[in-house]
Parts: sequence; structure tokens; C-alpha cells
Amino acid sequence: MKCRLYIFTSSLVLTVLSLIFFASCQKNAETIENTEQIENEIIQSTEEAGEAEATGETGGDLVTKLLYQGHGSFRLTSQDGTVIYVDPYAGEGYDLPAGIILVTHQHGDHNAVNLVTQKDDCTIITNAEALESGKHNSFMIPTDLTDVYSSKLTGINIEAVEASNKNHDSKNCVGYIITIDGIKVYASGDTSKTGQMETFAEKEIDYALLPCDGVYNMDLTEAAECAKLINAKHNIPIHMKPGELFDRERAESFDAPNKLIVEAGEEIVLTKLY
Repeated sequence: MKCRLYIFTSSLVLTVLSLIFFASCQKNAETIENTEQIENEIIQSTEEAGEAEATGETGGDLVTKLLYQGHGSFRLTSQDGTVIYVDPYAGEGYDLPAGIILVTHQHGDHNAVNLVTQKDDCTIITNAEALESGKHNSFMIPTDLTDVYSSKLTGINIEAVEASNKNHDSKNCVGYIITIDGIKVYASGDTSKTGQMETFAEKEIDYALLPCDGVYNMDLTEAAECAKLINAKHNIPIHMKPGELFDRERAESFDAPNKLIVEAGEEIVLTKLY
């Protein structure tokens, strides 16, 4: 009788242990399956994030971008896809249809508007319009986009400002302060230090693009002085050497605070710093 009871008890224990083992295996299988599912979701999210970064899309919105084409030419793209060309002439990247073209003056290396693919309703602002009536004018190009920084409907604001030196008459040359998606970009054109630059710090400019060739414009030392005066959050050297799209040695020698070197053909995402 004791022997049978022992056998029955042992069988019962083995059955219970088998059930526990089976349940544990099933749980482990489910855990592995869940882990694999989570890993797949992470991989998928990472791939989607990479695709979004590559296409410039984040959360369904376009980011604000700047393509430095070289010399004094660059292209801006707003979050709603509006494309702005400034002083078209050098490099590549003129295929995106322009909504706005800005020309600071009529020297041949700054006004090659014919290079640009244009929308039917493209707005072209040159130094003539910017200086109409003998004053520096401002322009607002409306958009349907909500400014992510102020949560208000906004447009692209363009303010003409002084530009001059011994090679460039202030009556025929301008710079522009462009406000795009709440970000302020100073396109200086061809210039040296101007009196108006003393007021730029209060404008809280985010990106200042400054010429520094020392032949047709100010040299590296004066450009650095202007950068300190303007107090932009980023200072980008451009128009560095006659006949060249970009010069690494001069860019490295630009001794300005918050220096940001952008090579010809490089596109960067613009951000707003507070």
C-alpha cells in the first residue's frame, strides 16, 4: 500500500512539474515573441526616422534648410516648401522651383536669375525694389504655415538693409534679413562694416552669412569684427576667394564667435536657439 501511494505521489509530482515546465516554456516563447516584436518595432521606427531625416520630414512637417551653393549664392527652403534663392550665380541646386528670388546688387556674380527654375507666381526682389523711394524696404510673402515657435500663422519677411564698401555703392546694393519659419537669416550681400550693423544685435539674428575675400569685400579681420557686432547665433563665412566656390583655409581662419563652416554644396538644417 505504501509503495502504491509512493508511486501515485511521484506520478502526481511529475505531472505537476511537467505542467509547470510546459507553462514556463510557453511563457518564455511568448516573451521571446514579444521581444522580437518590440525589436522589430524599434527597427521599423529607426528606419522611418532615418527616412524622415533623409527627406527632411519630421512629424509630417518639413524642416527649414539652407543649401550653400558657393561664392555668395545660397538657397533656403521653408517648412512649407517655399524655396528662396539669394544671389544666384555659383554652384548647383537651382532645380527646385523658386517662390522667391533675392538679388543684393547687379554684379554678374550675384544676379544670374536665369539659372533658377521659377514658379509662375515667383516673387523677384532686387536692389531696385529693395531701395525703391530711396529707403530700405520690407516685404512680407504670406504662407499657410503655422510658425512652430509662436503657434501663429506666419509668412516670410524680408527686410532690406545697408550694404556698401569701396567697390559697392550703398545706393545700388543691399543686404537682406530674412525671417523664415521664425528663424532670422542675414544675407549680407557684398559689403564691409556698415553703420546699421550696430542695430543688428537687438534683432537677434540666428544665422549671418558674411563675405570675407578681402578683395571686393572686407577681409577676415573686419568680417570677424562685424560678426561680434551683429552677435548672431551662427556666423557663416562666404564669398571667400575670387573665382572659388569655397576656400577651406580662409574658412578656418575666420576668427568669429559662433563660427559655422558650411562647404559649397552642403545643406544644413536651420534651428532656432533661445
